[in-house]
Amino acid sequence: IIAEAGVGKSRLLYEFRKAIVNEDITFLEGKCLSYCRGVAYHPIIDILKANFDIHEGAGDFEVKEKVKEGLKILEADEHSTLPYFLEMLSVKDSGIEKIPISPEAKRHRIIQAISHSIIKGSEIRPLVIAFEDLHWVDKSSEDVFKYLLASIPGARVLLIFTYRPDFVLTWSGKSYHSQINLNRLSNRESLIMVAYLLGTKEIDRNLEDLIIEKTEGVPFFIEEFVKSLKDLRIIEKRDYTYHFAKEIQNITIPSTLQDVIMARVDSLPEGPKNLLQTCSVIEREFNYELINRVTDLTEKKLLTYLSVLKDSELLYERGIYPEATYVFKHALTHEVVYNSLMTNRKKRLHEKIGNAIEELYKDNIDEHYGVLAEHFIMSENHEKGVKYCKLAGKKAEKAASFADAIEYTRKRIVCLEKLPFKEDVLKRIIDARSSLGLYMFQMYYFVEAKEAIEPIIDLALKSAYKKKLSQIYTIMGTYKYWVEENFQTALKYLEDAFKISEELNDVVSLFFSSGWLGLALSNNCEFEKGLYYLGKTVDINVAANNLWGISTMKSCVSLYSYYFSGRINLGYQTSYDATQLAEESGDIFSKAIANISHGILCYGKGFFEEATEYILKGVDFCEKINLLQWNGIAQFHLGEIFFDIRKYKKSDEHYEKAIWIFGQNRSSPSTANLAKLGLVRTKVKKTEKDVNLESIYDNKYESNYKIHEGLKARYLSEILLYINNQHLFDSEDWIKKAIEADKRNGMMFHLGKNYALYTDLLKRKGDLSIARENLIKAIEIFKECGADGWVEKYEKELV
Repeated sequence: IIAEAGVGKSRLLYEFRKAIVNEDITFLEGKCLSYCRGVAYHPIIDILKANFDIHEGAGDFEVKEKVKEGLKILEADEHSTLPYFLEMLSVKDSGIEKIPISPEAKRHRIIQAISHSIIKGSEIRPLVIAFEDLHWVDKSSEDVFKYLLASIPGARVLLIFTYRPDFVLTWSGKSYHSQINLNRLSNRESLIMVAYLLGTKEIDRNLEDLIIEKTEGVPFFIEEFVKSLKDLRIIEKRDYTYHFAKEIQNITIPSTLQDVIMARVDSLPEGPKNLLQTCSVIEREFNYELINRVTDLTEKKLLTYLSVLKDSELLYERGIYPEATYVFKHALTHEVVYNSLMTNRKKRLHEKIGNAIEELYKDNIDEHYGVLAEHFIMSENHEKGVKYCKLAGKKAEKAASFADAIEYTRKRIVCLEKLPFKEDVLKRIIDARSSLGLYMFQMYYFVEAKEAIEPIIDLALKSAYKKKLSQIYTIMGTYKYWVEENFQTALKYLEDAFKISEELNDVVSLFFSSGWLGLALSNNCEFEKGLYYLGKTVDINVAANNLWGISTMKSCVSLYSYYFSGRINLGYQTSYDATQLAEESGDIFSKAIANISHGILCYGKGFFEEATEYILKGVDFCEKINLLQWNGIAQFHLGEIFFDIRKYKKSDEHYEKAIWIFGQNRSSPSTANLAKLGLVRTKVKKTEKDVNLESIYDNKYESNYKIHEGLKARYLSEILLYINNQHLFDSEDWIKKAIEADKRNGMMFHLGKNYALYTDLLKRKGDLSIARENLIKAIEIFKECGADGWVEKYEKELV
């Protein structure tokens, strides 16, 4: 349901709920709130609390028992759901920390647990779930919604979202998605509403014209405007007809919806008005206990003022005193009242509310970290802002919500940088920016990671903060390697990071530094050195009995150390072992990488069908957890596979995807350029006429990785070979360069492919005996590599 503020989204939802109240269905509702945009899964938590009948202040034991009982009713698997629900509900010792999986897998399992429970619930009775004000949704909840939408076709589930037009959906293309756009009322409809509000159709024409002119068909504006006219005694009923009470030129009439709301607020007695303003600083919803602590009013006065606000229909009451909850009638009312406050008063109230929440919820304070962070940031209590941003970020990290952890870490940095620059504050800034960099880095966002830590490099050096220096150097090294492709500088950073982490015996830093150093060295064709450092990361994970970590690092060893150096048999076995470990761990991150790596090794073996199957499986996992870097690698190799089996259109599609993904991730420009050259190669094979040969020679397709040196030369040779026979000389020059490069760099599998291509070229030249010699060389190399399928393919040609 899409509409601008005040047009009737919430009212339509209310009327729908009222219409189905007697039906045999379950109706659950969650709200996205403006202060909770950074609180992971906030509207989902509303749904969980409603579904499992969990009330404010419930203890950990009670929450756990209610969730367990609810899961039994749903017949949902407790093992795969309970720890994740308890974590979202802020239950201490949820059990999630004992589950050895990657952050990406944890996040995926949380989403799966929610989806699974919703589907199970819909099997008991049809399920309607409404989420209001999606324009304030947190990133983690939005990811849940995307996953849910892929799970509900055919299920008895209706999801309803309300939001303002400036919010952009990412799922509107689904066939089972419908969109209701609420438009402003026509003049006729507006007058029908006015007649209903005034209880008569007899209205002076001038009054009708004024209402239509001012309210412009916005239902909430019409309602508030008419009430305001009555409350301010601007209109009166005479002779059964509503008229202006006095001459219109002598009347001050509110001109905007905001003015109307403020006119109504200003007409309140001073006490209720001040209370309403205080309430607006808490949120759109608040409970009696909290407002009681925030105000200095006696219980009698507070209840009296709340009664006035209810009678004025500015607030609604839910529940029964003293466990009542109060809600601003409309989000706009809340926004207008809050924005009317003077800055200093806002700050004082935010501070007071933050302190009250701390005291009131001290036994389950972790549920309120995000809200506390917002209140203390708004109060400019930067010290407490730092404290709660850090706690909220850690909580989001624990729930595998990196997007929210990143947001709170950014806010933490802003607060820290507003504190006096003393030595301890500077150290905390280094800590915060390092944390932000590591969050980005672990998501393969190399550019953003570098931007996070760049301002503190000199600071960390001056303070000799070695632990953080190791992490900073790792981040800088990966950025230099995979974005700038400045290999000399990158290797220096990574080597320094490794030395420091080894010196400190810091296992986490050692894992990151040795792993990325191993990858960088392997990409530089220093395979044995790369294997040494990658081997260290395997050992670290073996020591920790971390199956997903062992799988991930074995995948990297199989691809970067074995595949590129031509040890295909060893790589194939290692990558297969990695897939088995990933399956055993149940970890989606390691499954993504293991399947892609094993698929590439299957390609190395010459098992094209198996290769495609594994890589596409890995791509599916990548897309579920938004793992761009590995998805790009997968798409590039799918382009290779489909080219080799002569499905050039499919090859094009995958090369183009690889280019787009690396562009999105702002990484691996060399691989993206190689994919662009791959597109030229498929054009030639499809005999397309618009191939621009000049662009091939002007360094447009520059590739800086050593592992690509021979591959790029072979691509160029192949393009020139198949475009027409006029370029055989240039083609031969490039294939010789490819052979020379791959010999020098130890890229044995690719060397075999070079000799196989050279065979085709020599055949075209008519040098059949030399062509046969080259084909024999290719077969011998493939045999040595263990590339069985390639051996079989070319032995047939030899015959």
